[in-house]
Amino acid sequence: MSEYVQMTLDNGIEEGQKKNRNRDNILTFRVTDEEREMIDRRMAQSGMKNRRAYLLKMAIDGRVVSVELESVNEMVRLLSNATGNINQISKRANQTGNIYAADLDELKQRYEELWEQAKLIMRKLSQL
Repeated sequence: MSEYVQMTLDNGIEEGQKKNRNRDNILTFRVTDEEREMIDRRMAQSGMKNRRAYLLKMAIDGRVVSVELESVNEMVRLLSNATGNINQISKRANQTGNIYAADLDELKQRYEELWEQAKLIMRKLSQL
């Protein structure tokens, strides 16, 4: 049994509100239950919640890009840690006139973590 899917912009909008809209064309099409499930599954994967917006985006662009921000947030955290370490080392160097090997090792480790995270982000972006 097929389900009827209709993309409309009317949705019970009053006549006065309709004239403020710049989208006055209505597109209607039918899909099977399986096709509807596939559309819903792909829409969920994209992170979009609005079916009309998802279908419009897919019809115009052919794809929806969902950006996962966890790796970017991790990069920001690592940058914050590295910045804090640099500030501590700068203060100590200004006070004592010395830079310690342990401090430089710590900076080197933070730098390597940052580059690993940057590489991870670039790999994910290249898969889009």
